[in-house]
Amino acid sequence: MHRGGNESAATFGCNEPGVLIVLRMAARTGLTSAVDLVVDDRDTASAIRSGDVPVLATPRIIALAEEATVAALEGELDPGQTSVGVSVQIEHISPTGVGRTVRAECCLEKVQGRRLVFTVSARDDHGLVAAGKVTRVVVDREGFLGKVR
Repeated sequence: MHRGGNESAATFGCNEPGVLIVLRMAARTGLTSAVDLVVDDRDTASAIRSGDVPVLATPRIIALAEEATVAALEGELDPGQTSVGVSVQIEHISPTGVGRTVRAECCLEKVQGRRLVFTVSARDDHGLVAAGKVTRVVVDREGFLGKVR
């Protein structure tokens, strides 16, 4: 399926000689998304075991930021394609307690071949909670799953 916009093409080979898969993607800079989370006990550092305090855990913020990037790409990739996270750089700035709502937002800032670089942030009603970057790579779903051991 072809879509307009800043299209990038990437190629990579399979394990079979002479077989080449060509991926085309229509992901373009400026794509945005936001997702909300009402923090509950399961989202805390003490529950996830990334700390011993009952506040929103950094790993949960990372998962929320990645969820936003996946949502931004919904409907943008060709059939058979998906994206996988390859790099996360997050600064967790302030704590968020149980019962509060956090909104993670993202914007696709850069398309470098198959690499998609998003800026991400998370906010609650008191202000900025976290900020950083998430990098995803567009892959052929079947080829990627074929590499799972």
